[in-house]
Amino acid sequence: MDYSEEDIKTLDWQEHIRRRPGMYIGKLGDGSQPDDGIYILIKEVLDNSVDEYMMGHGKQIEITVAGRQVTVRDYGRGIPIGKLEEVASRMNTGAKYDNKAFKKSVGLNGVGIKAVNALSSSFVISSVRDNFERKIWFSKGMKVREESGEVAAKNGVTTTFLADDELFGDYSYNFDFIETMLKNYTYLNSGLVMRLNGVPFVSKNGLLDLLNETVGEEFIYPPIHLKGEDIEVAMSHGSGYGESYFSFVNGQHTTQGGTHQVAFREAIVKVIREFYRKDFDALDIRSSIIAAVSVKVEEPVFESQTKTKLGSKEMAPGGISVRTFIIDFLKEALDNYLHKNPVTAEVLLKKIQEAEKERKAISGIQKKAREFAKKASLHNKKLRDCRLHLGDKNERADESSIFITEGDSASGSITKSRDVNTQAVFSLRGKPLNTYGLTKKVVYENEEFNLLQAALNIEEDMEGLRYNKVIVSTDADVDGMHIRLLLITFFLQFFPDLIRNGHLYILQTPLFRVRNKKETHYCYTDAERIAALKKCGATAEITRFKGLGEISPDEFREFIGENIRLERVRMTKADPIHDLLEFYMGKNTMERQDFIIDNLKVEEEIA
Repeated sequence: MDYSEEDIKTLDWQEHIRRRPGMYIGKLGDGSQPDDGIYILIKEVLDNSVDEYMMGHGKQIEITVAGRQVTVRDYGRGIPIGKLEEVASRMNTGAKYDNKAFKKSVGLNGVGIKAVNALSSSFVISSVRDNFERKIWFSKGMKVREESGEVAAKNGVTTTFLADDELFGDYSYNFDFIETMLKNYTYLNSGLVMRLNGVPFVSKNGLLDLLNETVGEEFIYPPIHLKGEDIEVAMSHGSGYGESYFSFVNGQHTTQGGTHQVAFREAIVKVIREFYRKDFDALDIRSSIIAAVSVKVEEPVFESQTKTKLGSKEMAPGGISVRTFIIDFLKEALDNYLHKNPVTAEVLLKKIQEAEKERKAISGIQKKAREFAKKASLHNKKLRDCRLHLGDKNERADESSIFITEGDSASGSITKSRDVNTQAVFSLRGKPLNTYGLTKKVVYENEEFNLLQAALNIEEDMEGLRYNKVIVSTDADVDGMHIRLLLITFFLQFFPDLIRNGHLYILQTPLFRVRNKKETHYCYTDAERIAALKKCGATAEITRFKGLGEISPDEFREFIGENIRLERVRMTKADPIHDLLEFYMGKNTMERQDFIIDNLKVEEEIA
């Protein structure tokens, strides 16, 4: 093909954002996942209001969500009137380049609010300063009109937007996700009041409240809460396995960690070793740790516009490294705490010693299992790997996923229809072992679990996780549901941070296919089946899919491609994890039988 001057194009700022939204807000989504774009739009607006609070202006932020319309009102200083249009519609315009106005803010590149503007069918922003208001209306980033005049209102900014359904499709807001976002803001900004449709969210104890309200397991000692200038830490240990971290930079939840989280993990080990004067293994110290760490730095460098991973190594203006800053703080604050709280120190020591004892007890089995997994990985018939993995330096690395399937027929269909670049398949032989109540020894003794652990690369921690999404893919029948429970139990028992960090999903596959000679509809619910019948007519052919193996590879491509439906497995404080596992996966067979009988529902068969 010819390549000439005519092929070189320059896009307006709003057109570029609308053509490449992923560069600015990650994925679009329909609101069914907390990292979908519509929530990033809210976050981008809130970041500016929270930055005002962090600079000492405006103690309340009001958020109103009415249908698809979102309004955010803060009571900060208000955007300078003469610059309101530029702030909302001119790229790389903002006050945060000058750290005198915003020393430790989240938004630094002058992009966020413009992305909201460009991706909204309706965007209205107004600023009030000293009883004078300027208000501007936009549509898809283009200015429509403006008004200004004197008002009897408090200083601050009001932003109202309607995410464009041309881009986001048939979306809706999940208030649970919005509430979680607001709670995280309040945990990091003690005293800030955020009201969602009139309901207030506020935290008095910061990260301590975060641990107490969001972690779904018991702590073996009261959480340690430490605060210093520009740093706050809350930590404890649970009774299970793995490591769980909530890390934040300047109020931004860095879900993928970064230099500050790495430094925190290193600092904990260093301080504990020095306090007890014993060279404990790092894994024994961090086993089942649950911690939250928040730091405030000037001019943070994130690895993407969505700011989920910190890349900064230095803390301007002094040039102190993040690592040194965190280690120095914990060396003094945590050491002092343990000296002043000997009961906690004793419980922590016992926990570390128990982890050490268990690790040594299985070291022989562990060594053999590792050798087996290493050999098996060369000719692992259970794993059909993909080319790209989480952490690779490739723009599609975050798309990496692994489907855990039951049996050869299901894995065969997925394998033939998958994207070999980003989608791997791991095949189970049948129903895996129920691991509830067992020790980690079973992970190494059981061939399937050992190979699965090796495939995911999560034996020691989540840092080496090879896939962003671990997808349980089973039949939509009783046996399939049982396998789901067994796998979720396995991960909850030994790798709970895989779930806490949002990597475990359930694949939703269609229950029915409704078609006539002109069109085909795949239906995931009875309601969708009925709607499809109305479109195709009463004489349409209806197929009920009983298992994944019955779906042809050509059809399967529809369900694991762009239109894939995934349900994330979640853990919250409201979930009594131990009680649930004990009831559903324990040895109380008669209690479960009575529960099934009492809750049995009989439905009419579909004609």
